[in-house]
Amino acid sequence: ILPSAAALVMVAAQLALCQQSPSTVLDQSFDARIDSVMKAWKVPGIGIGVVKGNRIVLLKGYGFKDLATKAPVTKDTKFAIGSATKSFTVTALEAQAAEGKLDWDAPVRRYLSDFQMFDPVVTERMTPRDLVTHRSGLPRHDVIWGGGTLSREQLFERLRYLEPTKDFRSVFQYQNLMFMAAGYLSGKIDDKQWEDVIRTRVFAPLGMNTADLSVSDLTRSPDYAFPYTALPNDSVVRIPYRHLDPIGPAGAIHASISEMVRYVSMHLNQGMFEGRAIISAAAAHEMQIPQMVMPIPSTAGPGGTELGHEQYGMGFMVGSYRGRKMVHHGGNIDGFSAEVNFLPNDSIGVVVLTNLNSTATRDFIPFMVYDRLLGLAPIDWSGRYKVQADRAVARQNSTRAAEAASRVPNTKPSRPLGDFAGSYNHPGYGDITITQTGDRLMFVYSSFSLELSHFHYDVFETAPRSVANPTRWKVQFLSDAAGKVNGLSVPFEPALKPLVFARKRN
Repeated sequence: ILPSAAALVMVAAQLALCQQSPSTVLDQSFDARIDSVMKAWKVPGIGIGVVKGNRIVLLKGYGFKDLATKAPVTKDTKFAIGSATKSFTVTALEAQAAEGKLDWDAPVRRYLSDFQMFDPVVTERMTPRDLVTHRSGLPRHDVIWGGGTLSREQLFERLRYLEPTKDFRSVFQYQNLMFMAAGYLSGKIDDKQWEDVIRTRVFAPLGMNTADLSVSDLTRSPDYAFPYTALPNDSVVRIPYRHLDPIGPAGAIHASISEMVRYVSMHLNQGMFEGRAIISAAAAHEMQIPQMVMPIPSTAGPGGTELGHEQYGMGFMVGSYRGRKMVHHGGNIDGFSAEVNFLPNDSIGVVVLTNLNSTATRDFIPFMVYDRLLGLAPIDWSGRYKVQADRAVARQNSTRAAEAASRVPNTKPSRPLGDFAGSYNHPGYGDITITQTGDRLMFVYSSFSLELSHFHYDVFETAPRSVANPTRWKVQFLSDAAGKVNGLSVPFEPALKPLVFARKRN
């Protein structure tokens, strides 16, 4: 059967693109497309780095790191990379394993005798590999670290009080605290802090000389981006940085595209960088192969048939893009969204760093690069993801409307507001303090101090935590048989029933 004329034209076009240099393909028309994407998605600034083989083919900043001064993003502007940090933690552990300091499949308690989970069987059987593959049985429990007042050691000690929702190793559940524990373990192995392990075992060998691991270091840098979020009215506002030191191994790194391309190049080249093995080829391979089944995504997602079903490796997700193996990990933290993405069999890697909260642009810009470098028919990825984003907003609005409609009108609390004031404790999450100021109650937990408004009966609702996180918590006060307030419940972990905090008696 002879190919059609259209097919011949397509093949000819692909051959022509293959003959062009990558820098020619990622030309001014690509820049114009990125500018268009940034306007459509209200992104202040983006850094994009692309490597092919051992060559850097794009290293460029777009837009602004500071909207107020219109200071431009450069190739050296540092952004928060969020959860893309996780693969750095695994990379350091792989280097330790190569020296015989770590066995991925030995019990964690071999290295940390005080490690303890809610389930005693899990306590004895959990391995370092389990820590970095999201199969602990725990849901996220992110609120426990989200306020930033507990140290890494305190978070580690409180793991024993956090209730699981699934059996050990049965289901993929994304889990930041387990990566915190993995980083804590890494530090103990080298008898230093996790931050020092990353600096000596990953940053230094790769020449990532300006990358850092805390907001305090970031803001002392000569070139860094400010964090922003988009409001429902489409305006973009600057927000505070999120300090992540306690949970650092799960998401605290800040780096520029000029340094991140070094990291991607190392993983593309199976652990080698500039003739030196940072980790072994076997270790790099281990990170880039499936370790845990991930849930099947909704068929309504933006990927269509071009994106294959993903599994989780070790610090990376493993899937496919238009029939080609794809390895990647994103990162979202207040005011920043990032993506580390590479096609190992095609030797192409892309890093996208942005200073906008939860923007999908970081997800699909690598696809725009791949389509051009591989000579594939272009897809309107921005349009597809915009439809998905609009649907998500509609679902959120519907959920909020349903919650508002569930309110029983014309009710009042069962007792004077002062009777609710006091301190309440959960062994894992710590203390919640309720105070009264005039005719208002305040909800104080960790670094959150939120006004409570009456919802109905003895249920109150917090004000939103921040501009970047408009979530409101419903707080229900509980009474004993004698009618005294003896506790409160609050849905800190959506996968569980509301957590109960017992009232502390003076």
